[in-house]
Amino acid sequence: MDTVTIDRAEYDRLRAAAEDLEDLRAYDGAMARIAAGEEELVPADVVGRLLAGESPLRVWREYRAFTQAQLADAAGVNRVQIANIESGGKTGSVETVKKLAAALEVTLDDLV
Repeated sequence: MDTVTIDRAEYDRLRAAAEDLEDLRAYDGAMARIAAGEEELVPADVVGRLLAGESPLRVWREYRAFTQAQLADAAGVNRVQIANIESGGKTGSVETVKKLAAALEVTLDDLV
């Protein structure tokens, strides 16, 4: 077994460089997924609205520039269902939320 001894400052510098390299690889991977259309950048105001507890369906619908009627047509659901989900009056069936997610090009998790 070979052993190498380095001083603490050199060890810390090498660890920091390894962490920087890991961060750069993660950044490059994220940028490649964005360029390939596998991920999208979401504006801070959209994220802020979601974090503030606003209806995810409303936030994504407005971000995608749909009216309730347009989304209802695109998803094949009733506009009243959308209004009820956005107001918190109802949650909508899994099937309904899946259709809405598909029309909005988001995941089911993004809406629940």
